[in-house]
Amino acid sequence: MTSIHSVTSDEYPNQTNNPMNSYENHADKPEEACGVFGIYAPGENVAKLSYFGLYALQHRGQESAGIATFEGTKVHLHKDMGLVSQVFNESILEQLPGSLAVGHTRYSTTGSSRKVNAQPAVIETRLGSLALAHNGNLVNTVQLRQELLENKCNLITTTDSEMIAFAIAQAINAGADWLEGAIEAFHRCQGAFSLVIGTPSGIMGVRDPNGIRPLVIGTLAGNPIRYVLASETCGLDIIGAEYLRDVEPGELVWITEEGLASYHWSQQPQRKLCIFEMIYFARPDSVMHNESLYSYRMRLGRQLAKESAVDADIVFGVPDSGIPAAIGFSQASGVMYMEGLIKNRYVGRTFIQPTQTMRESGLRMKLNPLKDVLFGKRVIIVDDSIVRGTTSRKLVKTLREAGAIEVHMRISSPPVTHPCFYGIDTDSQDQLIAATKSVEEIAKQLEVDSLAYLSWEGMLTATGEDTNSFCSACFTGNYPVAIPEQVKRSKLILEKEKVVV
Repeated sequence: MTSIHSVTSDEYPNQTNNPMNSYENHADKPEEACGVFGIYAPGENVAKLSYFGLYALQHRGQESAGIATFEGTKVHLHKDMGLVSQVFNESILEQLPGSLAVGHTRYSTTGSSRKVNAQPAVIETRLGSLALAHNGNLVNTVQLRQELLENKCNLITTTDSEMIAFAIAQAINAGADWLEGAIEAFHRCQGAFSLVIGTPSGIMGVRDPNGIRPLVIGTLAGNPIRYVLASETCGLDIIGAEYLRDVEPGELVWITEEGLASYHWSQQPQRKLCIFEMIYFARPDSVMHNESLYSYRMRLGRQLAKESAVDADIVFGVPDSGIPAAIGFSQASGVMYMEGLIKNRYVGRTFIQPTQTMRESGLRMKLNPLKDVLFGKRVIIVDDSIVRGTTSRKLVKTLREAGAIEVHMRISSPPVTHPCFYGIDTDSQDQLIAATKSVEEIAKQLEVDSLAYLSWEGMLTATGEDTNSFCSACFTGNYPVAIPEQVKRSKLILEKEKVVV
């Protein structure tokens, strides 16, 4: 049997230390998905390479991090709550030898924010251990969990990721090999899943038939060539790996000492990449469709200016995600681009609760206005999205207190009217401000002089790709994978059809 050597530390002793409870964690944004990383590189320090890969993917999830390495049949695992730089150090990485590794950085969607739910999930099988890292969310978890429990699977977490791992183990223990077992399990899964799976024989990279979450393949120079898997190309860049291609929707890539082999396990793939990956989630220096997302986001800003220009003195973006669109808006409108807000880039996550006096005086841990830039100016502020509107309203108040005489808000995406079920943590529908209010009503609540969103058509056309190849369900309610009623009822409270902006 495979030996598992775990170097995990103790879980947070009480809920006050749970990152989900910290004051700064309730931002007015959809929360990120997760970041996955995998590497097959005998002779290299795969743990350290994985650490840096996860470091570059930190924006995708800040609750927990983990790395599993395979040294022959022995698995070394370390995972814990916190940022990548908090979970790992040189001493811990030295305890993770091997020729291949699987890494994960997590934001919880299915399963609470506890260490037991941190990934990779490591499961024993007839052929040895498997270590699975998952980005996405299954929609048939209730059914799948029941099936696994009926087959006496000893589920120890509340994550759909562990269920996928157990489904693979179940098929393998019934006689399948690694590939057969994995493919059999994937056919039992509905929803979004981009996976990196480590085994004693090699690493798999997998995407669901719609490719809702991204996954890319890179190469490390050498003879033979070594392969890397990552959620985004920024995870390749940091370790000097060259982007090769995306894992295709419905594809499984199998990386072993013989190289890379491809298997199209789904007979009906239909690409539906999450459009929010391009608008907000992925890093602006990551590449999709042969260009950086920075370029796409600038195009969104130019389109936004064409649709909703307004007379003003300066335009600026909400750091960091609104900046490319603000620059594009400036280019198309002729309104001068300046920085109006400065971000404290070292704030991270804090577990210290501010006092009531601090809250009332306007605690500004993340953003601070440049008063001499804003004073007496008519300003346009560009952001990528509004979810609840709470943070946006506070921001408008801050700008007015800094001396702005007019505040016009422009959003480089359509109104978010529906929750996501595919790996993004959005509120239930009644908490989404655009699901219950018109644009005019939102503008009044935010106390802006004007508010305009980018059109749904403008957002998709700006991709330069087939507009049918994206999931935009959070703007339209048209979900590419059917949502079971019991799941739908948990979030989709209102009867609201597609919103035309």
